[in-house]
Amino acid sequence: MTPPVSEQITQRSASNLALAFIMLPKEKRAGMSALYAFCREVDDVADEETVPLADRRQQLTQWRADVRLACEGSQPQFAVNRELQPFIARHHLPFALFDDLIRGVEMDLDVARYETWEHLEQYCYRVASVVGLLSIEIFGYQDPACRTYAVHLGQALQLTNILRDIGNDAARGRIYLPLAELTRHQVTEAEILRGEFSPRFRRLAQTTASRARHHYALARAALPTPERRNMVAAELMGAVYWRLLRKLEQADFPVLAPQPTKLHKLQKLRLILRTWYRSATGALTPNYGV
Repeated sequence: MTPPVSEQITQRSASNLALAFIMLPKEKRAGMSALYAFCREVDDVADEETVPLADRRQQLTQWRADVRLACEGSQPQFAVNRELQPFIARHHLPFALFDDLIRGVEMDLDVARYETWEHLEQYCYRVASVVGLLSIEIFGYQDPACRTYAVHLGQALQLTNILRDIGNDAARGRIYLPLAELTRHQVTEAEILRGEFSPRFRRLAQTTASRARHHYALARAALPTPERRNMVAAELMGAVYWRLLRKLEQADFPVLAPQPTKLHKLQKLRLILRTWYRSATGALTPNYGV
């Protein structure tokens, strides 16, 4: 039997988010696959630079209208949204969060530079923290502090991504690091676009890593101990991206090359096994943020 479209999209992906689904029971794994597929589809619309900007904007408008239908109990046209709809209903996923996510993706159509940390973290909230807020509804929780946890973990993961992808983004003419930070560290846009490493760039990268670390620590502190088992997939994400951040720091930030640094499959497998063991034995102290 042909698997659902959402599952096919997830299986094709090498995403660390999709990797984390292995920690979930079947029903939650299906829900997260559907949510992931939605995120992947709208992100791919924005990133497809061979398509004219106006067409991508129109496609995102169509995705927004279609997921609204799914949230309102009507009949969405896109297969991914039809597969997502039962989980929207079951877990009461609000349209406002999907709208926020699409607003974040639309920022990539219009914004190639961010002036301040506050400006950048609005983007991080929309494209990452919002995904966390939707995910925790599927995971299930009782304590509302989980929402604060989701927001900070999303910020931490996205800042880690931004740091890792500086060279890849620069190859497309994008600089996500705030221009105010470039000025403070006396790094020019041209140096980043050329992939030019310097002691000044190292300090800029260290500042970015420190900001990510701050959010990891806040996420670690925010998650109530009784909820850690419910958040096991998110905790695996935290462990994977924390390990990636540490790898970047230890290698002196090799982030200006077009090909981003990645964790090896064996490293990821170890983190999966370690997270599973800690969950199974009740040793649920977070493996990140210290």
